[in-house]
Amino acid sequence: MLGEVSSAPAIALELDGPLAVATLARAPVNAIDEPWLARLDEVLGIVEASRQAGVLLLRSGARAFSAGADLALMRSRMTDAAGRARMVEFVREIQRVFARLERLPQVSIAEIGGAALGGGLELALACDLRIAATEARLGLPEARLGLVPGAGGTQRLTRLAGEALAKRLILGAETVTGDEAAAIGLVQWSAPAADLAARARSIASAIAALPAAALARCKRCIGAAVAGDPGGYEMELAATAELLADARTQDLVRRFLDRQR
Repeated sequence: MLGEVSSAPAIALELDGPLAVATLARAPVNAIDEPWLARLDEVLGIVEASRQAGVLLLRSGARAFSAGADLALMRSRMTDAAGRARMVEFVREIQRVFARLERLPQVSIAEIGGAALGGGLELALACDLRIAATEARLGLPEARLGLVPGAGGTQRLTRLAGEALAKRLILGAETVTGDEAAAIGLVQWSAPAADLAARARSIASAIAALPAAALARCKRCIGAAVAGDPGGYEMELAATAELLADARTQDLVRRFLDRQR
């Protein structure tokens, strides 16, 4: 049963039991400006506080997933030093909100149905999992404008795909299709645009059916490995102890053992 529906011009949020769906809805291309970013931050806070949601599916209701920073905003802040300083602070705020997305205890999935460029791809890279339409275009073309992918793009793409691929895409300002993105590991799945929404929802629902407590702890332990944290092994043990004391885990393990008799 539908638990709660809230909406705003920039992003709509649907909480449906263990699955939260955030739909980017700033036509025409989900350009990132300050109100949009504030709404994303608000949405993440709602999801993070949810006692039921184990998965956040981030999708778009516009023709693009997100084409990156708002061009009018950029234009207004390029004329003097004060405006450029404000632009840097805006990028810093994007970094903060995207890092919040990355740190969510819930598993986050980006459904990329259209262009994900610049800040739009950086948003998708902050998610745990990505599925793209075969026809979608993905890239970090900032170098073409004499800029750097400053909302986490150089860091997350390098961690995800390795130095060689990050240099190819960023230094060459290259865009790739959804199919190519899947082949090089930029996204985990690709599907024809007509099938994308159903496929993404199926993946999200299957993950959401798993215990949220286990998902959160698995995600935390993987994060420790990515960070090279030597305490990751102890983190696994602590998570195991916490989950063994959880009533749902006990029930699931008991049922599994009963089936093995």
